[in-house]
Amino acid sequence: MTASSSITLVCHPDTPATGLQSIRVEFERGADGGLHLIYRLEGDLDVLRIPEAATPLPPERLWAYTCFEVFVCAYSLDAYREFNFSPNGQWARFDFATYRGRVPSPVGPAPRLLITRDAGVLSLAADLEAACLPAGELRLGITAVIEHGDGHHSYWALAHPPGKPDFHHRDGFAVALKAPTP
Repeated sequence: MTASSSITLVCHPDTPATGLQSIRVEFERGADGGLHLIYRLEGDLDVLRIPEAATPLPPERLWAYTCFEVFVCAYSLDAYREFNFSPNGQWARFDFATYRGRVPSPVGPAPRLLITRDAGVLSLAADLEAACLPAGELRLGITAVIEHGDGHHSYWALAHPPGKPDFHHRDGFAVALKAPTP
């Protein structure tokens, strides 16, 4: 693996996040081109709606619940891919040819997920194989949607474009990763 990086996500100013202290994400790109992410949510987990392992959710709508996400594109292309990771262990992949222009997603290897929950900390590690990702230099949008006990959602990202929360907007693809070197 290459050296890892760490970022702290920022809550969108229009979506308050009572009870949360922080969401930090560590990430690294492996020499094989794979991607390893660890999301770490800290705060009062009892005021959040966090899906349990025994609670299946509609795969097309994991983002409507507490969910960690990564958007991935090759550096100079319009096409991008979205991965959703739920704390219940489900995941989803969506492919887009252009901004919100969804296209069928080819079958690829499932990510490996590891979810842990301790006092005040929810952690989700996701490993994506290189076959799931574009080759070459990448841009990432690393995000999270958090569902609060009263039903409202807060939206977290490293960078938010102006206006309402929009994780598909290129201004949110704020992390650049170099191509792996053999």
